[in-house]
Amino acid sequence: MPRLRDVVLQDPHILFVGINPGFMSLEVGHHFAGKFNPFYQLLHAARLVPVVLEAPEDHRLVEFGYALTNLVPRATKMSTDLRKPELDRGRKALVKKVKAMRPKILALVGVTLYPVVAGVKIAKGGTAPGLKDDVIEGARVFVLPNPSGLNASFPTFADKVPWFIALREFAATIPRTPPAAPTLVP
Repeated sequence: MPRLRDVVLQDPHILFVGINPGFMSLEVGHHFAGKFNPFYQLLHAARLVPVVLEAPEDHRLVEFGYALTNLVPRATKMSTDLRKPELDRGRKALVKKVKAMRPKILALVGVTLYPVVAGVKIAKGGTAPGLKDDVIEGARVFVLPNPSGLNASFPTFADKVPWFIALREFAATIPRTPPAAPTLVP
């Protein structure tokens, strides 16, 4: 099965991490390509990027000092279809990527990612978005709501955008490393 390529940048300001690609993303070869996934519109609305990007332009995130990956490479309809062993492998692979890329901020795109990445049990109420106390290989951890239209906890664009704004505000407090040339990794 084909894999979605990471958008890699050495020393990115933010490394965005999705839990796994959707079928549409895998089919077209670009991150957050689902018809009802406003990831790129949220980045623009929060002023994390100065232009509205579309999924085929995911590689342009490096222009703004950002990188992009997924915890698990396998596409599923729902993230609940993922199995614990592949989540565990994904966590180990992510730590290696963070160590190699050295992002300042690790932005987990989806609150269900946090307990997997942080290796913690979460109480029944779940994880709230926002800045966490965790530091992984030098990167601060910030949790965003999943932008998918299937997200029942944050169903509207207006429910999600304040968290992307909070990420921008936090990111502004951390000095940037000048961007390097992008690399695509299979």
